[in-house]
Amino acid sequence: MSSCADPNSQQGRDQPVSNQPKTTSITAVENAAELSLGPDFGEKDIQILSNAQVAVILQMSAQSALMRDEELHDVYRKTQKYAERFNTMKNPEKEHQELVDELDNLQGALTTFRKETEDGKVMELHGFEVAALMNLVATDTMVEEAVALIPSLSRFPESAVDEILDLIRSTMIRIVSYGS
Repeated sequence: MSSCADPNSQQGRDQPVSNQPKTTSITAVENAAELSLGPDFGEKDIQILSNAQVAVILQMSAQSALMRDEELHDVYRKTQKYAERFNTMKNPEKEHQELVDELDNLQGALTTFRKETEDGKVMELHGFEVAALMNLVATDTMVEEAVALIPSLSRFPESAVDEILDLIRSTMIRIVSYGS
Protein backbone atom coordinates (compact mmCIF):
# COMPACT_ATOMS: atom_id res chain seq x y z
CA MET A 1 0.00 0.00 0.00
CA SER A 2 1.38 3.41 -0.90
CA SER A 3 1.37 6.26 1.55
CA CYS A 4 2.31 9.88 1.74
CA ALA A 5 2.96 12.36 4.50
CA ASP A 6 -0.10 14.29 5.58
CA PRO A 7 0.88 17.92 6.17
CA ASN A 8 -2.19 18.32 8.42
CA SER A 9 -1.26 15.40 10.66
CA GLN A 10 -0.26 16.53 14.14
CA GLN A 11 2.18 13.69 14.56
CA GLY A 12 3.56 13.76 11.00
CA ARG A 13 2.75 10.08 10.44
CA ASP A 14 2.24 8.68 6.99
CA GLN A 15 -1.41 8.26 6.05
CA PRO A 16 -2.69 5.68 3.54
CA VAL A 17 -3.62 7.07 0.15
CA SER A 18 -6.87 5.94 -1.41
CA ASN A 19 -7.37 6.02 -5.17
CA GLN A 20 -11.13 5.99 -4.71
CA PRO A 21 -12.95 9.30 -5.14
CA LYS A 22 -14.55 10.84 -2.10
CA THR A 23 -18.27 10.38 -2.09
CA THR A 24 -20.80 12.81 -0.80
CA SER A 25 -24.27 12.09 0.36
CA ILE A 26 -26.79 12.69 -2.42
CA THR A 27 -30.28 13.24 -1.12
CA ALA A 28 -32.08 13.30 -4.45
CA VAL A 29 -31.31 12.13 -7.95
CA GLU A 30 -31.11 14.92 -10.51
CA ASN A 31 -33.43 14.35 -13.44
CA ALA A 32 -34.21 17.15 -15.91
CA ALA A 33 -37.22 15.28 -17.31
CA GLU A 34 -38.83 15.55 -13.88
CA LEU A 35 -37.41 19.05 -13.16
CA SER A 36 -35.40 17.61 -10.29
CA LEU A 37 -32.33 19.74 -10.96
CA GLY A 38 -30.57 19.93 -7.63
CA PRO A 39 -30.45 22.59 -4.94
CA ASP A 40 -28.91 25.38 -7.06
CA PHE A 41 -31.85 25.42 -9.46
CA GLY A 42 -34.39 25.57 -6.66
CA GLU A 43 -33.38 29.07 -5.64
CA LYS A 44 -35.84 31.72 -6.79
CA ASP A 45 -33.24 34.50 -7.07
CA ILE A 46 -31.16 32.91 -9.84
CA GLN A 47 -31.66 33.60 -13.52
CA ILE A 48 -30.91 30.85 -16.01
CA LEU A 49 -29.59 32.29 -19.27
CA SER A 50 -29.97 31.00 -22.80
CA ASN A 51 -27.02 30.62 -25.15
CA ALA A 52 -28.21 33.73 -27.01
CA GLN A 53 -28.20 35.79 -23.83
CA VAL A 54 -24.75 34.54 -22.85
CA ALA A 55 -23.44 35.25 -26.37
CA VAL A 56 -24.67 38.86 -26.25
CA ILE A 57 -23.25 39.42 -22.75
CA LEU A 58 -19.87 37.95 -23.70
CA GLN A 59 -19.73 39.93 -26.94
CA MET A 60 -20.49 43.21 -25.14
CA SER A 61 -17.95 42.38 -22.44
CA ALA A 62 -15.30 41.51 -25.03
CA GLN A 63 -15.85 44.79 -26.87
CA SER A 64 -15.53 46.68 -23.62
CA ALA A 65 -12.29 44.84 -22.78
CA LEU A 66 -10.84 45.61 -26.21
CA MET A 67 -11.66 49.29 -25.80
CA ARG A 68 -9.63 49.22 -22.54
CA ASP A 69 -6.78 47.37 -24.32
CA GLU A 70 -7.31 44.31 -22.14
CA GLU A 71 -6.46 40.90 -23.48
CA LEU A 72 -9.15 38.23 -23.33
CA HIS A 73 -8.27 35.02 -21.54
CA ASP A 74 -8.25 31.86 -23.66
CA VAL A 75 -11.08 30.30 -21.62
CA TYR A 76 -13.17 33.44 -22.20
CA ARG A 77 -12.65 33.22 -25.96
CA LYS A 78 -13.53 29.51 -26.01
CA THR A 79 -16.68 30.17 -23.99
CA GLN A 80 -17.61 33.00 -26.34
CA LYS A 81 -17.03 30.78 -29.38
CA TYR A 82 -19.20 28.02 -27.87
CA ALA A 83 -22.05 30.41 -27.02
CA GLU A 84 -21.94 31.92 -30.52
CA ARG A 85 -21.89 28.50 -32.16
CA PHE A 86 -25.10 27.47 -30.42
CA ASN A 87 -26.82 30.84 -30.53
CA THR A 88 -29.85 30.43 -32.75
CA MET A 89 -31.09 33.99 -32.26
CA LYS A 90 -28.62 36.35 -33.84
CA ASN A 91 -28.55 39.17 -36.33
CA PRO A 92 -25.31 41.12 -36.87
CA GLU A 93 -27.33 44.05 -38.22
CA LYS A 94 -29.11 44.64 -34.92
CA GLU A 95 -27.71 46.65 -32.04
CA HIS A 96 -26.78 44.75 -28.89
CA GLN A 97 -29.45 46.54 -26.90
CA GLU A 98 -32.14 45.50 -29.40
CA LEU A 99 -31.09 41.86 -29.02
CA VAL A 100 -30.93 42.13 -25.24
CA ASP A 101 -34.40 43.69 -25.14
CA GLU A 102 -35.90 41.03 -27.44
CA LEU A 103 -34.31 38.20 -25.45
CA ASP A 104 -35.35 39.72 -22.12
CA ASN A 105 -38.91 40.17 -23.40
CA LEU A 106 -39.01 36.56 -24.58
CA GLN A 107 -37.63 35.28 -21.31
CA GLY A 108 -40.18 37.38 -19.43
CA ALA A 109 -43.04 36.07 -21.57
CA LEU A 110 -41.95 32.47 -21.07
CA THR A 111 -41.33 32.97 -17.34
CA THR A 112 -44.82 34.40 -16.84
CA PHE A 113 -46.52 31.86 -19.14
CA ARG A 114 -49.36 30.13 -17.26
CA LYS A 115 -51.76 27.41 -18.34
CA GLU A 116 -54.64 26.13 -16.26
CA THR A 117 -55.42 22.44 -16.46
CA GLU A 118 -58.91 20.96 -16.56
CA ASP A 119 -58.74 20.28 -12.81
CA GLY A 120 -57.88 23.94 -12.08
CA LYS A 121 -54.16 23.47 -11.47
CA VAL A 122 -52.01 26.33 -12.81
CA MET A 123 -48.92 25.20 -14.69
CA GLU A 124 -45.89 27.32 -15.46
CA LEU A 125 -42.49 26.85 -17.06
CA HIS A 126 -39.43 26.23 -14.89
CA GLY A 127 -36.41 28.48 -15.52
CA PHE A 128 -34.53 25.48 -16.89
CA GLU A 129 -37.30 24.89 -19.45
CA VAL A 130 -37.31 28.56 -20.44
CA ALA A 131 -33.57 28.53 -21.21
CA ALA A 132 -33.75 25.13 -22.89
CA LEU A 133 -36.60 26.28 -25.12
CA MET A 134 -34.74 29.45 -26.06
CA ASN A 135 -31.70 27.34 -26.94
CA LEU A 136 -33.34 24.73 -29.13
CA VAL A 137 -36.07 26.48 -31.02
CA ALA A 138 -35.86 27.14 -34.71
CA THR A 139 -38.78 28.55 -36.68
CA ASP A 140 -39.78 25.03 -37.70
CA THR A 141 -39.62 23.30 -34.30
CA MET A 142 -42.64 21.08 -33.79
CA VAL A 143 -44.34 20.22 -30.49
CA GLU A 144 -43.19 16.59 -30.66
CA GLU A 145 -39.57 17.65 -31.16
CA ALA A 146 -39.68 20.12 -28.26
CA VAL A 147 -41.17 17.49 -25.93
CA ALA A 148 -38.62 14.89 -27.07
CA LEU A 149 -35.73 17.27 -26.32
CA ILE A 150 -37.26 18.71 -23.13
CA PRO A 151 -39.25 15.80 -21.68
CA SER A 152 -40.61 17.81 -18.75
CA LEU A 153 -42.80 19.72 -21.25
CA SER A 154 -44.92 16.57 -21.58
CA ARG A 155 -46.86 17.70 -18.51
CA PHE A 156 -48.39 20.48 -20.64
CA PRO A 157 -51.17 19.89 -23.16
CA GLU A 158 -49.94 19.87 -26.76
CA SER A 159 -51.80 23.12 -27.45
CA ALA A 160 -49.92 24.87 -24.62
CA VAL A 161 -46.53 23.71 -25.94
CA ASP A 162 -47.53 24.97 -29.40
CA GLU A 163 -48.47 28.33 -27.85
CA ILE A 164 -45.06 28.48 -26.16
CA LEU A 165 -43.32 27.66 -29.45
CA ASP A 166 -45.32 30.41 -31.19
CA LEU A 167 -44.01 32.95 -28.65
CA ILE A 168 -40.46 31.88 -29.42
CA ARG A 169 -40.98 31.76 -33.20
CA SER A 170 -42.35 35.30 -33.30
CA THR A 171 -39.41 36.61 -31.28
CA MET A 172 -36.93 34.70 -33.42
CA ILE A 173 -38.46 36.13 -36.59
CA ARG A 174 -38.16 39.67 -35.15
CA ILE A 175 -34.54 39.06 -34.22
CA VAL A 176 -33.36 37.55 -37.50
CA SER A 177 -35.37 39.97 -39.67
CA TYR A 178 -33.45 43.09 -40.63
CA GLY A 179 -35.01 46.46 -39.93
CA SER A 180 -37.77 45.42 -37.59
